[in-house]
Amino acid sequence: MTTQWEEICKLNDLVPGTGVCALHNGEQVALFRPANDSQVYAISNYDPIGKANVLSRGITGDIKGKLVVASPLYKQHFELTSGECLEEPEIKLATYQVKVEGDKVLLAV
Repeated sequence: MTTQWEEICKLNDLVPGTGVCALHNGEQVALFRPANDSQVYAISNYDPIGKANVLSRGITGDIKGKLVVASPLYKQHFELTSGECLEEPEIKLATYQVKVEGDKVLLAV
């Protein structure tokens, strides 16, 4: 089966080192383009601990080789590749397939 892709934003909409929120299939998705990394990552924008859609406003960084975003509410760290919470491993966010084609950021439908 061929993966269907949807353009979610332009690459220039993602300032390196920050995140943005986008609506994808009726869900809020947090997109990140970490500084010093050419990859774009997409996870659920919903922080299940703080119970709010805020993760796109978190700060990205590296903890022991894992690329993470820190929630702006209670500062838990969520791994951008797996969605796993480092402080509470039983909590895992949805992640989304992302690809960049030219200046377009695409998410798998």
